[in-house]
Parts: sequence; C-alpha cells; structure tokens
Amino acid sequence: MEQFLEFAVLVIVISASGVMAPGPLFAANISYGLREGGKSGIKMATGHAIVELPLVILLGIGVFSLESFPEFRTIISILGAITLFVFAALQIRTVLREKQIAVTNSKQGALITGVLLSGLNPFFIIWWLTIGFKLISDAMMIWAFSGILIMFGLHIWMDFAWLGGVSFLASKSTRILSNKNYKILMIGLSGMLIYFGITFLQEIMY
Repeated sequence: MEQFLEFAVLVIVISASGVMAPGPLFAANISYGLREGGKSGIKMATGHAIVELPLVILLGIGVFSLESFPEFRTIISILGAITLFVFAALQIRTVLREKQIAVTNSKQGALITGVLLSGLNPFFIIWWLTIGFKLISDAMMIWAFSGILIMFGLHIWMDFAWLGGVSFLASKSTRILSNKNYKILMIGLSGMLIYFGITFLQEIMY
C-alpha cells in the first residue's frame, strides 16, 4: 500500500504538468463551456481518453516509438495545425453570426474535438513519449502489465476533473458576460488556437 501511495503521488504531481498546461484543448474547452455548459468538459475529457488509453497501451507493450516512424511527428504537427486553423475559423464565423449568447447542447461536438485536439497535438504525443513513458515503465516494473492500467487510472481522473471543472466555471461566466464581451472572449480563444497551430508548424521547421 505504501508503494502504491508513493507512486500515486508521483503520477499526480508529474501529470499536472501535462493536464493543467495551457494548450489547444484547454482553449477549446473554455469555448465549449461558454457555449454548451459544464457537461462539455466531460465530453472533451472522454474524447481525450479515447486517444490517450490506446497510446498508453502501445507505449507499454513497446509497439509505438518515433524511431520506427520518424515522420510521425511532422505529419501530426501539420495535421494538428490545419485542424486548429479550421476550428478557429469556424468558431470565429459562428460567433460573429450570433446575435445573442446562446447555450446549446451538442451531442458530439466536444467529444470529437477532444479526440482531434489530443490525437493531432504533437506536444501531447511528445509528453507521453518522454515524461509519460517513464511513468509507464515504473508502473510496469512494480505491477507488470497491469501497471499500465493502474498508471492510466491515476492519471486520467485529473483530465476529467480539470476539463470538467474549467468548462463548468466557464458556463457560469455567461451570466455576467455581455454579448459584446462574449464575442471578444470567443475571438480571443480562437486567436489562441491559431497561435498554437503556428507553434505546431514552427516545431518542424527547426
């Protein structure tokens, strides 16, 4: 039990560097929280988990590595940048067309966005190939293959708590935002997505 608690603290502290770091998923999560309410964060985290679990398993069994597919990072960076540019453009167009703040419930929007902004985020992939891979290795040394699921369980709840909490707080802010300030905030968040798209491309140029 003591060994488990020590490892749990290690995973939680280290995972915070990835979970709470500002990035495209965080910016998009606020956008969906403003438009669709607090449940959008849970959908976003679910989409994130759909990508994250297979990646963790592949890393654990040694199938996935950049050495076997060196072009992977370049492809992900380009596709990720395109996705962010398109998402930001569509979001800006939608906001400019809205006459009033409207909270709508999307069945799959936040879920699909969580999948895309996770699977096409090179920084997310690199985090798991470096910091995350060390956690997976440590867990497997203690609990063998079951360590993969133990480590993932200790990590993934933070994504749900963080994204769910942020979207909930964002949904509450719609009550105090005027239409003008709402549009400014949404355009600002879209600008953040464009910025992250540019950084994705810069990563493969140097």
